[in-house]
Amino acid sequence: MPLPRGNCQLNYARERMWEPGYLKAKCAELGLEKEFRLYRIRLWKSYLFSFFLLHSFVTLLHCTLLLTTIERQSIIIFDVALTLGCSFVLLLVLSINFCDGFIAKHTWYMYSSSIFASLTLVFSDLTESIYHFYVHKWQLGTFYDTYIIYVIYMFLPIHFMSGAVLLALLVSALYIIYYVQYLTNGFSQFVSELFSTGGMSVDLVHYLCLNLVGIFYRVINDTVVRSSFLDRHQYIKEELWLRNARIQEKQLLDSILPPQISEPLQKDIQNRIILTKRGGSFRSVSAFERAMAIQIHPDVSILYADVVNYTHLTTTLTVEKLVKVLHDLYGRFDLAAFHFKVQRIKFLGDCYYCVAGLSDPDPDHANNCVALGHSMIDEIMEVRETQGLDINMRIGVHSGNLFAGVIGEAKLQFDIWGLDVTIANVLESTGVAGFVHISGATLSNLSEQRYVIEDGPEKARNHPLLSKHRITTYIIREDLQKDAEESEENFGELHAISLSDLGGRPRLSDNTNESLKEIFHAELREEFRKMPVSAFNPKTLYGIYRRREEVNIPLYHQLTICLKYLDPDLEKAYLKQTDYMFKYSMLLGLCVGYCLVYIEIMDTKIICPTCMILPAIVIIVQTVLTFVAWYKKMCWKRFGNEPHSYSRISCIIFRVHEKIIGSMIIRIIIYLFLVVSGFSVMCLIVMTCNREEFEMAYIEERLFHYEQELMICFQPWVATNMVSLMICLTFTFAHISLALKTAMAVLETVGYLVMIFFQYEFVFHHSVTTNPGFRAEYAHALLICITLLTMVVKERQLEFTNKINFHWRVELRKKEADANLTNHSITIILNNILPSHIVDVYVNSLAKHELYYENYQMVSVMFAMLMNFEMDLRSLRVLNEIIAEFDMLLLFYKEYYSVEKIKIVGCTYMAACGLNLNFAGSTSKTAKNDSTTAFAERRKG
Repeated sequence: MPLPRGNCQLNYARERMWEPGYLKAKCAELGLEKEFRLYRIRLWKSYLFSFFLLHSFVTLLHCTLLLTTIERQSIIIFDVALTLGCSFVLLLVLSINFCDGFIAKHTWYMYSSSIFASLTLVFSDLTESIYHFYVHKWQLGTFYDTYIIYVIYMFLPIHFMSGAVLLALLVSALYIIYYVQYLTNGFSQFVSELFSTGGMSVDLVHYLCLNLVGIFYRVINDTVVRSSFLDRHQYIKEELWLRNARIQEKQLLDSILPPQISEPLQKDIQNRIILTKRGGSFRSVSAFERAMAIQIHPDVSILYADVVNYTHLTTTLTVEKLVKVLHDLYGRFDLAAFHFKVQRIKFLGDCYYCVAGLSDPDPDHANNCVALGHSMIDEIMEVRETQGLDINMRIGVHSGNLFAGVIGEAKLQFDIWGLDVTIANVLESTGVAGFVHISGATLSNLSEQRYVIEDGPEKARNHPLLSKHRITTYIIREDLQKDAEESEENFGELHAISLSDLGGRPRLSDNTNESLKEIFHAELREEFRKMPVSAFNPKTLYGIYRRREEVNIPLYHQLTICLKYLDPDLEKAYLKQTDYMFKYSMLLGLCVGYCLVYIEIMDTKIICPTCMILPAIVIIVQTVLTFVAWYKKMCWKRFGNEPHSYSRISCIIFRVHEKIIGSMIIRIIIYLFLVVSGFSVMCLIVMTCNREEFEMAYIEERLFHYEQELMICFQPWVATNMVSLMICLTFTFAHISLALKTAMAVLETVGYLVMIFFQYEFVFHHSVTTNPGFRAEYAHALLICITLLTMVVKERQLEFTNKINFHWRVELRKKEADANLTNHSITIILNNILPSHIVDVYVNSLAKHELYYENYQMVSVMFAMLMNFEMDLRSLRVLNEIIAEFDMLLLFYKEYYSVEKIKIVGCTYMAACGLNLNFAGSTSKTAKNDSTTAFAERRKG
């Protein structure tokens, strides 16, 4: 009977991103293997430094215990000397790995020194036992076997997995050979009793488990490190892209509105957006409140420029040709204005006006304006010659005060008002073509005596506004004999300015821009070089950062000694992450569980059948959980991404698996169950021992000189090795608090030490020891404590890498959110200044600085001008109300009649009807393609 079909799809994309093979292929695809190899060398040096501290402490502790607890110190001088000597030699050999120059040329040394260090430890350990076997006829156990295997997988600089596995297997084989040769009666007895109760198969299983734990840690460590490395690469890439995109859009906005005007508007919009996301009420952000954004600017110079013969150009040139000429001309003017620190306000047809000293006070505002005027005349003369056009420039400059800002509610544009602005306009209209017409106020502010001054034209002297305000005017021109060299130098500097200096920056996605790619790779290499590799930081340890609140603390320095974030919400978010490595933890737990049950069967004399109930339950639960954890991967291996109809049972398993890896509470419950049950199984093995019977049998053996019955009690060293495995298993689960894992491991250690020194002290005391005269219970306790210390040190490093990885993802999300908020606010402002399709074109093609135009055959244009309007602050408030009413009225007509507000110039309101891109006769080809591309990208986003 076929199984009923469920309604689910297999989505293995997220889990696959944590597969070791996928991460390695991704590094190769992005060309990051070289950088990753360099980073891994730094990482292994950090691990090696941790090993130096760990091994120095272990060696000193071991030797100190030998010297302080053994009465006959003469018999252990050889052991202490050999241990200290071998430790010094191996540390000396390994220390060469910190020589960057040497290791860069001889990477083979890292693996060679690791082999030497491992075999040196094996030599030290086995030589002591063999020496006492032949000299004193003592059978001694080994002390460093478990420790060496852990060190090989976790600390020594062995970059490739196969090398670590082969070295660990070699070490395991050497210890097995020692057991066969010196602790049994030869190889034949070893083979015959291999799978008998108490046989050497228990030791083989123990070494198998040690290697499985080591391999697991290597796989997890490599996966986390590669994932962290790729996250850092993505973080830097996104940061650079967002930075350039934000600068690009900000510069487009700043080219239309000055920062002192646009930034308050932008902050107001951002606050409204945030309020909306939080559920607050919020009016449309496409219209602004009627609060004037007007600022008073004293002591500035205003320049008005007009193209002479412009009307003739409009009748003799085609629209495309006229637009291209104006684009070239105004582009030159913008470059010159940038060079002379003059801010362009706007241009209207043939009129171009700008202000010096507006954004920042400038004592040279008059000099800069006059110099810009002469530069503009030179530029138009060059265009006149190259284009063959009969055009010239009439320029007026006046110094004084003005009002600047934006008014209205739609299509916001920066403008200037005031009497002095009107005077500058009149100076332009009454000036002489090819010369700069200035007022007496401007002349009094000129500091350079390099100009030839002439009286102003009669037309200016007779103008009613200039006469009313007693404005004296002058025609000013440069003294060519004095300034020929300087003018040539300034001309060269001016033309050396590129458009990119004005704010245009290329996008990261522009494949033709090699310089930006080089910048990206340089930043990438620098960031990889600065990637932290160690959790040890003295400033963090002693809280220096916390005492200096003004310092911008990196998030990965905001960690406690237990590597918990100081921010509890951040720590909670870290622990709540989906654990995509859960299946590996379960697989290791299942393997260790099977090994523990096997050891229990082979190493103990089963007294009651009920003692196997708990191990059986634990194994069944572990098997089911492991099957659930791996079922999704097995289905993906079989069917891949091909559409497949899964059964209802499969769908249930998928949902259970997703629930487990996504729930911190469920994972903690499973973790506690496996740790507690595993330790309970070990306790069952120990509790099968009858202490009174063992003590009596031992006394009778000593009195009557006969060998006691085998397996009357557990083998202490087998139990100790099992506990060391349990401690390792305690640290294998990811996304479980380090404090919880450490607490569980400490509880296991303390519980076992209680058994060693109190409950079963007699059994442990009469087991095989590791050094002559050294109490066996001390040897057992020391091995367990060293295992705990080793795992804590390694887990701190792994936890630190995980925390750094999480920190980068949090920071990336924050940067994306900030960038989106900024871009959203900029886009809203831009759409309130330009038509939406124009915004798309300029945001997409700003780096190219190409001309964009639209040619319309049938449009209507309206000019509305307020007559006899005084430009003072009170009048500007009235003007703002009037323009705002016009804008609100236009919103209605825009929806039904395609009416667009064009701009406001002084008291003149301009609007046009029929400016719809669908009705355009022609547009610039590149711009149209860019507009389409930008629109498609926006739709995808």
